[in-house]
Amino acid sequence: MRPIPVFLSVMLLSLALPLIPAHAQEAAPTATTVEEGIAEGPIDLQRFMGRWYVIGRVPNFVERGHVASVNTYTLRDDNKVAIHYQFREGFAEPEEEIDIRAKVDEDSGNRRWRTWFYRVVPTHTRILEVAPDYSWALIGYPGREMAWIFAREPDMDNATYRQLATRLRDKYDVNTDKLKRVPQHPQQVDKLGFEVPNKK
Repeated sequence: MRPIPVFLSVMLLSLALPLIPAHAQEAAPTATTVEEGIAEGPIDLQRFMGRWYVIGRVPNFVERGHVASVNTYTLRDDNKVAIHYQFREGFAEPEEEIDIRAKVDEDSGNRRWRTWFYRVVPTHTRILEVAPDYSWALIGYPGREMAWIFAREPDMDNATYRQLATRLRDKYDVNTDKLKRVPQHPQQVDKLGFEVPNKK
């Protein structure tokens, strides 16, 4: 069966997961929370920019079945960010891309972002945690239906992945039973815990 077109997927996602106002965001540690292995204070937008590999995610209408998923962030004026999402439906398939624009809420310590797909479909995301060296990041969605694990490199060791998944579950109430690793290499397809590509 042919996968749902990306634009239709985004529209369905926006209907299935209605927006939650910024003041109603999920309860989570504040930007000043300090724990071992977690960056302190507001997010440094300049350091956050650049290439992030999608290591794990709760599958959703937009990204389900994508492999080799990568987000590249570019900072614009007035806390605006351009997001370039690249992916494949399978490793033998051509690379596809989506351009997304975002606005960062400075009052949130640069952690709450409002994004627009195709300039018309708005969503909210939140940077939950980043490593002190900005080598990984945990991203959440209002309502805890979705979450992502990002990294600067396409590979992450199992121990680190399990620790980050545990943080999503224990600190942010994400249902990590649904969390799947994203194949970044063909040899990861069909391995336990990895998402199944749309096309093999």
